[in-house]
Amino acid sequence: MGIHFFTGFPGFITSQLIRSIFEKEISDSVVVLVLPTEVEKAQKEMDEITRLYPRRSIEIIQGDITLPNLDMDNETVQRIVPEISVLWHLAAIYDLAVPREVAWKVNVHGTSMVNDFVKSLPNLKRYMYFSTAYVAGTREGILLETELIRPPQFKNYYEETKFEAELLVDDLKGKVPTTIIRPGIVRGHSVTGETIKFDGPYFFLNMIDRLKSLPFIPYLGNSASTINVVPVDFIIEASTFICTEDNAIDKTLHLTDPQPHPVQEVFRSMVKEMTGKYPRGRFPIDIARSLMKIKNLRKILGVEIETLDYLTWNATFDTRQAQYILGKGNISCPDFIATIPTMVKFYNENKCNKLYQIEIK
Repeated sequence: MGIHFFTGFPGFITSQLIRSIFEKEISDSVVVLVLPTEVEKAQKEMDEITRLYPRRSIEIIQGDITLPNLDMDNETVQRIVPEISVLWHLAAIYDLAVPREVAWKVNVHGTSMVNDFVKSLPNLKRYMYFSTAYVAGTREGILLETELIRPPQFKNYYEETKFEAELLVDDLKGKVPTTIIRPGIVRGHSVTGETIKFDGPYFFLNMIDRLKSLPFIPYLGNSASTINVVPVDFIIEASTFICTEDNAIDKTLHLTDPQPHPVQEVFRSMVKEMTGKYPRGRFPIDIARSLMKIKNLRKILGVEIETLDYLTWNATFDTRQAQYILGKGNISCPDFIATIPTMVKFYNENKCNKLYQIEIK
């Protein structure tokens, strides 16, 4: 069966992937690489998972993806290298407002170090690398899974560094059995609403929550753009299925919503669910962008300015390769609008908990 090795623990997606791998009996033994500063948190998460799956094992190894051999000692490396059958690389800085130097060190240099480690694994059956659909930067129109084209520019350093990192992983295709996953914007669980942080589409909920005492809330701009948001349960179910499918080897797959909703429709549904009323009027996006340059206003509204860049971006992610593979497992993406009530319910229950709110820069 072999060991599954993970970076990115105890992050939400990694933790959920491990649960799914145990649940589906894909592997009964997992090794997680954890930064020394995250060990205590990782231990708690490990205890929770092994309580649910008592006959499975998780080993925590302290390390750092930005260092050679991921900063593991030689004895550990020699012990685990022959045992690893699947390596999952999820460790990254996902913040849209991240400074370039920080993002480059972790997302690009870190991936280079992970790639070097991957190449040393003699019994590897799959390298599962998590990129993002937003490596497309400012490119518009139909974006193919088979393309990795440098865009005219990127909307932020997160996109840029994930593009550079994906180039490095793409180069391993044909040398190492590699699958690149490109998720859309990931939100909480479609059924339970559970998530661990309120970012991405939750910035809309922050803003609506803080403006709901107004007589009405206006639409932001008048864009016909769609927004591609996928629930974490779809990402988990799809990824754990893909890691066992041989026809996903050397493929790049868009785990995006094949039928995304327009931004305006999503915002309308969120405002209705949060306030009981529909939005009225329109607030020009250019003025909103100018106002959002004021840090105190961003903090009051709980919104990162980078979020606005996705409201007027006209692109469609082609998902034919992913849908063909996932069709074998009858796996499809739940509808975003239909599951907004669940999302809002979890948000309202936890919005006052500072652990869920991310620091607005």
